Amino acid sequence: MENTSPADPAAAYDRDPTDGIVATSRPPITFRYYDLVMAAFVAILLLSNIIGAAKLTFVDVPFWPQGWWPAPDGIFIYGAGILFFPLGYVIGDVLTEIYGFAKARRVIWVGTAAMLFLAFMSYVVVSLPAFDGWSCSASGFGGPRPVTTSADAGIPDGAICQETYVSVFGSTWRIVVASIIAFWAGEFVNSFVMAKMKVLTKGRALWTRTIGSTFVGQGVDSLIFYPIAFYGIWTTEAVLTVMVTNWALKVVWEAVLTPVTYVVVNRLKAAEGVDLFDIDTDFSPFAKTEQPAT
Repeated sequence: MENTSPADPAAAYDRDPTDGIVATSRPPITFRYYDLVMAAFVAILLLSNIIGAAKLTFVDVPFWPQGWWPAPDGIFIYGAGILFFPLGYVIGDVLTEIYGFAKARRVIWVGTAAMLFLAFMSYVVVSLPAFDGWSCSASGFGGPRPVTTSADAGIPDGAICQETYVSVFGSTWRIVVASIIAFWAGEFVNSFVMAKMKVLTKGRALWTRTIGSTFVGQGVDSLIFYPIAFYGIWTTEAVLTVMVTNWALKVVWEAVLTPVTYVVVNRLKAAEGVDLFDIDTDFSPFAKTEQPAT
């Protein structure tokens, strides 16, 4: 293969010669499964922001010491979206590990564009005037029965109407801006740390870079998102508590998913036939080159 030439600085990295995987710093022109991984990443990103972003939930940790911050009573409050959003970081790790920073950079920009379109579409749809029979004066949760297009008494209270629709999809501009900026910055930091640690460890100890990159990337994400979205709306204590709790839970969740990451990475490396190292990569988020094989 042209990827094994002596001029390739990654060619000397240790690999089992019988596994059929070539260590290289020069990505092939095409990959077999890159587009599928990109689609999975964008799908999880959008669904996490649509379904899970607006709901706060909690977990009661009985062994947590009483009075300790950030959960003095042992109850950790977190956004429901973090149950699935970290899967995007797992896939982001897989993207950088298998396909390199340049390919991951392309996916991050695609994800950013998808989030911008999601915000635009949500704004337009929410802003459209509602048909009179679909509007309502209350959500139905303990209030008057909302007006619906049906007189059927069997329709339960809480039927979907304009106000409930707005409450789910009508995010404020602060949350939209915070989500996009935090995602963009956090993902690029995550991918950068992942790529640099892979070169530093010469491809060994995958768990150190998956957890380490998430520790830093999710820290940047949380540090940007919560102050922009909620400072001045929530108390400072609430912002700090939810920010730290969400960051910690995301890192723990990444650690729990490490065995899954190992399985996916090993199978994709075998399928693609290369182990890519970002030795001469331009790490600027705005670079356009992907350094195809020559």
